[in-house]
Amino acid sequence: MSVLSRGFKNAFRNTIRTVSIVVILALSIALAVVMLLSVKAVDAKITDVKASVGNTITVTPAGARGFAGGGTPLTTDQLDQVASTKHVASAVGSLQDRVRTEGSSTGGPIGQNANAVTNLVSPITPGVIGQQNNGGASSSTDIAPPDFTLPITFTGATDPTSTRVNQVNSFTITSGTTIDGSSSDNVALVGKDLAEKNSLSVGSTFRAYGQDITVKGIYDTGNTFTNAGVIMPLAALQELSGQTGITSIDVKVDSVDNLDATVSALQKELGTTADVTSDATSASDTVSSLDNIRTIALYSFVGALVAGSVIILLSMVMIVRERRREIGVLKAIGSSNSKISLQFVTEALTLTLAAAAVGILIGIVLANPVLDVLVKSESSSTTASATFGPGAGPGNGPVFNADGGNGNNGNGAQRPGPPQGVNFGDVGRGFTNFGDTLSNLSTTVGLDVLLYGLIAAILIAILGSAVPSYLIARIRPAEIMRVE
Repeated sequence: MSVLSRGFKNAFRNTIRTVSIVVILALSIALAVVMLLSVKAVDAKITDVKASVGNTITVTPAGARGFAGGGTPLTTDQLDQVASTKHVASAVGSLQDRVRTEGSSTGGPIGQNANAVTNLVSPITPGVIGQQNNGGASSSTDIAPPDFTLPITFTGATDPTSTRVNQVNSFTITSGTTIDGSSSDNVALVGKDLAEKNSLSVGSTFRAYGQDITVKGIYDTGNTFTNAGVIMPLAALQELSGQTGITSIDVKVDSVDNLDATVSALQKELGTTADVTSDATSASDTVSSLDNIRTIALYSFVGALVAGSVIILLSMVMIVRERRREIGVLKAIGSSNSKISLQFVTEALTLTLAAAAVGILIGIVLANPVLDVLVKSESSSTTASATFGPGAGPGNGPVFNADGGNGNNGNGAQRPGPPQGVNFGDVGRGFTNFGDTLSNLSTTVGLDVLLYGLIAAILIAILGSAVPSYLIARIRPAEIMRVE
């Protein structure tokens, strides 16, 4: 009988002991598998977060913000320059214009395009803020003219459905289709509330800038202001409004790790013609909590491997002590220490592989439930400071939406915004709830996990057999025979 076959059969000499060792060791390996899967899931999520949260940059004309300030619009060449910058994943150029309703007494900026008129009526009630910001009344005690309506915001964009451009958390086409941002056709996406107010549907037309514009789709963002707007291809709005520039470029960087370098590169390329701002801080809380989960999982993984090694070590020490006579006899008839050690290593490996088969199955079943517990434990301590609403800031002061109307402060209260639509909520755009990011964590099982499980089993068996092999080498046949 060969050494390997003898070691395999020895693993099943005592059924009760074999079952006990396999069950206990399987639980240790199952924990190791669960923690390994958790580490892999968290690593993948960290990479995803760095590529989707806090990795955005806003480029605006120097001195301008929304419809306030001054400066010179950016050019299409500058948009191309930004898009070609290293680490820039995408760059979306946009232009906004306020268009008056025909017959309305809405005031407008000095020198505004006389053709910036539409037959559409805004669904938003002006209120005190709207009257003050748009010339309807000079104070909260004044009464606006009866024909006063809010102007309608027309947005031209190279990516019409971009949540960053529209400053929302979600953008859904409820009917119709999207439009090509590179087109120059007079087509538009119309906000749900604006469409309802003006009885518009897909295929309808409306007048703006003295031209007929066809409705290609109706969208819903869940935001009152943006649902009252019109979105067109950038080139089309530039031609209709007589503007050749771009008022904002929203940049997405491939990873938050490259954000600072990209900001510096853009500042160097654009010089004093543009203001470059980023929102790196919005990813820090999520990545920090993910790192905490990863650390817990990694330490638990190492602990499970150590526990498995100790279990098989103690088991093999016990087995070697029980078989001292057998070892002595084998040595007496000429068997070497290496062959005897190989026999016990084979026995340990057999027990460990049997436990690994059971443990991997248990680990795969328990991976997602255990990860959910880790996520809930970690996110419950940080949820209070991690929720950002549409256009909301980090919660340390008043925040105003892009229409110059109502905005949210850090605790959700409504605050009046300053004139001309100043937006202090860029940090929170596109990042609704960091708890949602954590709750989306899930494990995936592939061949690599099975391979890691096999490697772990072999490692545990080798470590667990190291000391027994040393003990075997110390046994002297003469001493055994003398005792017997």
